[in-house]
Amino acid sequence: MTAAVGWGALAASSLVVGALLGMLRAWPDRLVGLVLAFGAGALISAVSFDLAEEGARIGDPGFVGLGLAVGAVTYFVLDRVVGRRGRRGSTGQTPDEDAGPALALGAFLDGIPEQAVLGIGIAAGDGVSVGLLVAIFVSNLPEAIGSSTEMRAAGTRPATIRRLWLAVAAICAAATVAGYAIADNVSGNLNAAIDGFAAGALLVMLIDSMIPEAVRKGGDTSGLVTVLGFAVAAALSAVS
Repeated sequence: MTAAVGWGALAASSLVVGALLGMLRAWPDRLVGLVLAFGAGALISAVSFDLAEEGARIGDPGFVGLGLAVGAVTYFVLDRVVGRRGRRGSTGQTPDEDAGPALALGAFLDGIPEQAVLGIGIAAGDGVSVGLLVAIFVSNLPEAIGSSTEMRAAGTRPATIRRLWLAVAAICAAATVAGYAIADNVSGNLNAAIDGFAAGALLVMLIDSMIPEAVRKGGDTSGLVTVLGFAVAAALSAVS
């Protein structure tokens, strides 16, 4: 359990680091886009080797497929709810002012399944997947930077931004502990379904938002950087 707490906190810490960096200065869109591209490649590797492949190893492939479908639909629906809130200015603010909190909610939706799977891997006795850890850490940074930048521009107090991201990071870190506890008490098929759920949610997020945003901000170099992120994470996936 101590290992799950420590590794979960380390993975989630990039959310706080990204938020602080976003408040520190304005970051060029191209740099943020290239970080997004690298993170997207790392997450594609994590989906392939740490989620789908691992799920098929510990349970029936059918349960992985079921988890994929449920995770994809769940993320799609929740993301649309968050998107509508941002566009309509549901808090009485303009849509631009709501963009920062919407990005924070998006990071929250991404982080829960990612970090739960991290905890499941620790409980299984396989050690920490360095590839998955790198993918989570890197992909968190641009989301947090973008959110805190938008909130700062909208006039949100720095203390409020810090509290928000500390809360998101704490909940995501807690998901690692929850994944650890679940893995110790449920069947291999349910663990496989959880792996599939995380993979499905991440794939929808990658295609709907992370990759298009990386290309929009990072330009035509984004494809190469995405492959680099995949290669680095794939090489690290065997390390634990």
